[in-house]
Amino acid sequence: MDRMIYLSMAGAKAAMQRQDVLSHNLANVTTNGFRAELQAFRAVPVRGDGASTRAFSLETTIGYNDAPGALTATGRNLDVAMQGQAWLAVQANDGTEAYTRAGSLDVNAEGILVMRNGMPVLGDGGPINVPPNSEIAIGADGTVSAKAPNQRPTNIGRLKLVTPETTQALTRGDDGLFRAGDGDLPADANARLQDGALESSNVSAVETMVAMIAAGRQFEQQMKLLQLAQTQGQQSAKLLGTT
Repeated sequence: MDRMIYLSMAGAKAAMQRQDVLSHNLANVTTNGFRAELQAFRAVPVRGDGASTRAFSLETTIGYNDAPGALTATGRNLDVAMQGQAWLAVQANDGTEAYTRAGSLDVNAEGILVMRNGMPVLGDGGPINVPPNSEIAIGADGTVSAKAPNQRPTNIGRLKLVTPETTQALTRGDDGLFRAGDGDLPADANARLQDGALESSNVSAVETMVAMIAAGRQFEQQMKLLQLAQTQGQQSAKLLGTT
């Protein structure tokens, strides 16, 4: 009886955790540059006398889907989409260097090139300062040039683009940004971007909805097994009480 309880309880918990991950992915289906979170489970034996045949199913986050999202042309000079496996370096709110594929940039009131959420974009030497009343252009290699009225364009910096050695070398933080486990990554001179475009999320809304329905049905089946175990336990108790 307890085997059924262990199996159904672990299965129900795993199904709930899977639904949490899927719902998070679905909520970011329109977030530029979002990478869908992947999930897996592993069996962990239960320790203790008489429990050697029991095992829990625990969640194991195996990373993210590194497939690039579709590119959408915007025509905006401060929108960039990283090509290949390149990432854009930004300064997170905690002061650390982090990486993102979301390339919608802007200039704040202090003249700093920032993300739409206000985080400074990093150049090879730190944040990039933009001269007042300048028109910004970003080259394919990340070079940022500014053109003041009646003046020739001048280079004011270069976006720091990095390319991890492996596709799963980065880890996602609670703020949605990615970081390298061994410290800041060096700038990649060969990394390229496309200006006037944004990369969409790589989450498939249809596939995620189907997976959520399947996870919901799995949860229902596990709960039915728990109810069955409860009913059988009550019946066994009644039979033992009459003998």
